Amino acid sequence: MALTSGTKLGPYEILSPAGAGGMGEVYRARDTRLDRTVAIKVLSARLAERPDLHKRLEREARTISALSHPNICHLYDVGQQEGVDFLVMEYLEGETLAERLRKGPLPLEQLLKIGVEVSAALEKAHRQGIIHRDLKPGNIMLTKAGAKLMDFGLAKLRSELVPAAAALSEMTTLAPPAKSLTEEGVIVGTFQYMAPEQLEGAEADARSDIFPLGAVLYEMATGKPAFTGKTKASLIGAILSAEPKPIGEVLPMTPAALDRVVRTCLAKDPDNRWQSAQDVKLQLEWIRQRDQQPAQPAARQLRRVWLWAVAIALLVAVAFQAGVRWGRGEAPKLQVYRAALTPPPAHSFVPYDFAVSPDGSRLAFTATSADGVATLWVRSLATDSSQEFSGTQGASHPFWSPDGQEVGFFAGGKLKKIDLATGGVQNVCDAPRGLGGTWNRDGTIVFAPHIGAALARVHATGGVLVPATKLHEGVGESHRWPTFLPDGRHFLYFIDWSEGRNGIYVASLDNGEGTLLSSDIRGNVAFAAGHVLFVRDGTLFAQRFDAEKLRFAGDPIPVVSQEMEQDVRSGKAGFSVADSGVLVYQSRRTYSSRLVWFDRSGKEMQPVGEAASYDPALSPNGRWLAVTLDAANNGHHLVHVVDLMR
Repeated sequence: MALTSGTKLGPYEILSPAGAGGMGEVYRARDTRLDRTVAIKVLSARLAERPDLHKRLEREARTISALSHPNICHLYDVGQQEGVDFLVMEYLEGETLAERLRKGPLPLEQLLKIGVEVSAALEKAHRQGIIHRDLKPGNIMLTKAGAKLMDFGLAKLRSELVPAAAALSEMTTLAPPAKSLTEEGVIVGTFQYMAPEQLEGAEADARSDIFPLGAVLYEMATGKPAFTGKTKASLIGAILSAEPKPIGEVLPMTPAALDRVVRTCLAKDPDNRWQSAQDVKLQLEWIRQRDQQPAQPAARQLRRVWLWAVAIALLVAVAFQAGVRWGRGEAPKLQVYRAALTPPPAHSFVPYDFAVSPDGSRLAFTATSADGVATLWVRSLATDSSQEFSGTQGASHPFWSPDGQEVGFFAGGKLKKIDLATGGVQNVCDAPRGLGGTWNRDGTIVFAPHIGAALARVHATGGVLVPATKLHEGVGESHRWPTFLPDGRHFLYFIDWSEGRNGIYVASLDNGEGTLLSSDIRGNVAFAAGHVLFVRDGTLFAQRFDAEKLRFAGDPIPVVSQEMEQDVRSGKAGFSVADSGVLVYQSRRTYSSRLVWFDRSGKEMQPVGEAASYDPALSPNGRWLAVTLDAANNGHHLVHVVDLMR
């Protein structure tokens, strides 16, 4: 029977309905003795006459009473009044995980937190000999105090375990009502999260809770159930034989380690799963710590130890589009948001080597591990989650496809590209020492294949290389750092090493004869919202540029003052801007490097000089150390020599 407001069950006064489950109705009530809000669970009216369900309610009371854990809903009391059996439990304010998942996948940090808490709750239950057997998003409540595991109505003590066939029959009979089944023809609820051995009639043990835990983690990561079916048979068939799509294919930004944890949870054979909830908890905690832990420098030789993080300035796109004010030479009032982007754990950023995606949501970058090998990573600027891509060893100078689905890069003397959805790497063409690339919507890539060569172009699917620019006859020069203009035909690039011809040029796919735009600009440039961005004397400038007439207009306006550096060898500066106006740049104010001696075992011995921005080279005899150093912080590097013996 339904209870109305004001009804009393012993000292508990019913306030309002709070929800309904497969066998019980839940009410918000007040404990009149302690003046606190509690939850009252009673058998639903349609099931109140069934003796087996009375036993099940009693079993749930015994089960919960044996558990005391911050991530398990607490049981306060049990009672019976006028034929009504009821449990008095902790009243939880919040939403179930099922309700939260209707809004989409969870951010990685929240997913890991909930995963650790639910694993800890299961660990406690399993240590008490209790198997939940009905773990699903609807039985996890998200509160301000953390995740709470609820509804142990199907739980069994190991000493009470019954044949799984009977358990399956019980679960089928007691499946959530039509309100929980919702969509016609699609089975959801308990069956969707059951372990294969339960469906096959084998006896369930603690590992049978690990499988649904993996299914819950998968759904938190992707926003989609791990297994689906339009009928009971097709759903059971999927659980028994199908594998869910890898998390990395659904969300490329998800750490590969999480996909491994979930896949191990979802192994069909219990022997191949994590063997305890403690195992899962430890794995999730490791991922959580790994995502938050700053990189630890490790070197076996004299090297730079980067202590900086790329500084990110999120410049609202409208600020870049304030062309009228910029054209009048007025400095726009930009609201700049800064955040430190730390490198992946046990890795170091490669200086100047990053590119923001066209929509400004992700950052492609290269990072080196402790063994000095650089690989390609992609980081979400919204969630701070990073993913390393296999098969990208030695990667450098990443650049994006216009749709943001692929990233081009150089490695192993080749121009390569990677599909971020699948992780597949493809060789495009030879590029002995690539120095930048740019990709238009027609699939044409213009790139610098070698340090002393003209630019070339090739289709993103591969093919014959075609010269994209022309070298000046009789003069050694290097063409580098191309970037397409919005029409996808014209592109800007930098000419270096050419006496009297150094500067920024514009050329087109129709005519490789470049036209000088500015001899005062050196290095890479970028185009966004009608402006060309470039670095000069340590300052990042933006200058209005007419992309139709192919000429600058107005005066350059400083965007980031006296923070920028350029690689003295390639001229490249550490900045990248998205079409949306999101700017990511490497600021000298956010990092410094140290020169440190290490012994052969990797143990740090002693520093050399003060912390600064160094670019070192050790003499063959080991006595002298030459460094290029911007000691005056004015964008100009000078060579300094250190006598290591003194």
